[in-house]
Amino acid sequence: MQRKWYLYQYSTSGYEGPIQIGKLSKKMRSTKRILLTGSTGFVGSKLHSVLGSTYSVIAASRSPQVTLGGSQTIGVGDLSGETVWAHVLQGVDCVVHVAGRAHKLDDTCEDPLLEFRKVNVEASLNLAQQAHEAGVKRFVFISSIGVHGASTTGRSLDERSPLIPHADYALSKLEAEQGLKDISIKNGMELVIIRPPLVYAGHAPGNFRALLKLVASGVPLPFRGVNNKRSMIALENLVDLVSLCVEHPAAANQTFLASDGIDVSTPQIIRYLAKGMGYEARLFPVPNRVINKIARLLGRKATYDQLYGSLVIDSNKARSLLGWTPPIAPDEALFKAGKDYSSRAR
Repeated sequence: MQRKWYLYQYSTSGYEGPIQIGKLSKKMRSTKRILLTGSTGFVGSKLHSVLGSTYSVIAASRSPQVTLGGSQTIGVGDLSGETVWAHVLQGVDCVVHVAGRAHKLDDTCEDPLLEFRKVNVEASLNLAQQAHEAGVKRFVFISSIGVHGASTTGRSLDERSPLIPHADYALSKLEAEQGLKDISIKNGMELVIIRPPLVYAGHAPGNFRALLKLVASGVPLPFRGVNNKRSMIALENLVDLVSLCVEHPAAANQTFLASDGIDVSTPQIIRYLAKGMGYEARLFPVPNRVINKIARLLGRKATYDQLYGSLVIDSNKARSLLGWTPPIAPDEALFKAGKDYSSRAR
């Protein structure tokens, strides 16, 4: 994986843009060994494959296992503030911390926020402190756009937008960010924070998988009248940005909002997915207020907001500061997701 690298010009008025200085050869790289957490998950497994083509990657997961292609992961046990990382941090230049808890274990959990904090806050800060003590130069943390809230009405979100986490998961990610910044400032370890929205692909988990299943059913769907805008990020695009942030000099101590750069509506998402599955989506209109009322009665307000509401992200900072260009457009990525899901379901 070769990258174009840049010098950056500044004046009294501020940043004036990149000046390309060519590609960084493997001999010139300062980062050679990476610790990747969450290496068997949805994002982590793709990162493992991509980063492994350039760097020496130590892949960590809850338990040791052999993955597709013969890659081995090192077991570190359940993540907590007590997890010992010394055996996997030796000689590491950069940590890419993907592992975390995105969902509560079950509905009987008495304090979901406490459970999120154990993994997303305490475990992250414990890893960062041990990484500093082991001489790690850079720590890349995958956070969430949820630290800014769940929706937008008018102005898009950027790195300067207010921090108003909308759920326990998002709050735990924000608390982790704040703790990591304290460690970074105190110890001089470079920190990069990336806040992605929904990450999608044909094998995505969670809400996107539910949408794939719904579209694949072929039933008519009540979304023709929806006129919203959603910022999302294809798995390939997120992995490309994270890979760039591992070593790009301008990424040090920066926070980036990540997205495909082209927003799509719910009807567009469904049509692209259906086309990838080999058919034309059948959509019909239903007044939003009717769907909203039904969703509230069924306790599915969050699902309604995701399908009918807007969440628009301005991710230009990553483009201007890092020279990053997402390698795949959302229409192509959504078509591919639909095609991949369809082939897996056969």
